[in-house]
Amino acid sequence: MRALALLSVLVVAALHAGFLALEMFLWETPTGLRIFDMTADQAAETAVLAANQGLYNGFLAAGLLWGALAGKRDVTIFFLLCVIAAGVYGALTASTTILFVQAAPALVALALTLIAPRRA
Repeated sequence: MRALALLSVLVVAALHAGFLALEMFLWETPTGLRIFDMTADQAAETAVLAANQGLYNGFLAAGLLWGALAGKRDVTIFFLLCVIAAGVYGALTASTTILFVQAAPALVALALTLIAPRRA
């Protein structure tokens, strides 16, 4: 069960590393335009904001990796809760898709982390 919890946390961290790449580096590319359903003008106008958002997603990924790889359950739980809060807020204010892409995987990882036995 601990291995499954660890794997799920690593998946959430990878998702957030991917969000970082999309928002910081791919925002104005055809990939970014397609994923976020924007025009080139919209992307250009919001690129700085997106890069800032991407940086925050990178911090979430780093925190999840730190907690998971260092075996710090409390750190992992904290960062999963941060991801869930950000996902719920994003779903309420931007797009309901965020609830499923961001918050739901983190909720699954949190549940698995909480039910996994602690290290001896």
